[in-house]
Amino acid sequence: MATFLALSVLMPIVYRVATPPRTLFMLTDEADGPTVYQNVSLDYISRHYVAAVIVHEDAKLGTRTGPYHLGEFVDRTTNYLGTGEDNSGSTIPQQLVKNIFLFRGEWVVTKAVRKGVEAVLAWPFNLIGDRRQLELYLNYAQFGPNLYGICAASWYYFNRPPWDGNGGDAATLAGLLPLGEDAKRAPGGGVDITSDGQWVVASTVTRARTKVPQRVDEMGGWEGTVETVGILDSASDNNPLDDPDSCSTMPESVADRLASEGAWWSDQYPG
Repeated sequence: MATFLALSVLMPIVYRVATPPRTLFMLTDEADGPTVYQNVSLDYISRHYVAAVIVHEDAKLGTRTGPYHLGEFVDRTTNYLGTGEDNSGSTIPQQLVKNIFLFRGEWVVTKAVRKGVEAVLAWPFNLIGDRRQLELYLNYAQFGPNLYGICAASWYYFNRPPWDGNGGDAATLAGLLPLGEDAKRAPGGGVDITSDGQWVVASTVTRARTKVPQRVDEMGGWEGTVETVGILDSASDNNPLDDPDSCSTMPESVADRLASEGAWWSDQYPG
């Protein structure tokens, strides 16, 4: 117990200043092939991507006190114990600690224990602030089998760096977040939303493409949405081409994945 408490205090301090290149969620991915991932600063992530993820996953992130509302969590827990369903989903802080620290597993007991642990760990992690939690989440979220983070996803699906996203692509990637392990790249680029074995992906992405832009507009466009977490600039304002850490060149792991799939791609920013 003492060790757990010590780690729950120490780990947020570590993640406040560092972004370890692997999470437990990555390490327990059973898909074939190596992990495809590269870290990128929030400064160089398109605000379209940021806004889409906020409205799709946790619109109250920047306006809520704490990692989640206790009353809503109690209601979710009661419903889950009674029905086995979790219709409302976890907040970004809860998903973040799940991705970093917790094993996969679809057994009811495993999922229940995981939700309890993430609920506890989310509180100390919340001290690192909304912006940092969002940055880590965008870097650790799963967008495909063994494919993690917005840097890799933007290049893999759209052949563009993460700072050059648009609203349509942002809504598409946001739609993958509940089920990234099942996502597939379409021939020629983009996300495959055909129904041959991928009907859940197809329906979720199609719904996100409609709902996410509407919700972003309701929050004042991407500018108003990202302002809720204290972002007041655009990614291009930060001169990404001048920074080698801006993910302006396709990561080698993405190039290797595309080559192994026989897919068309260019490893340079097309402009």
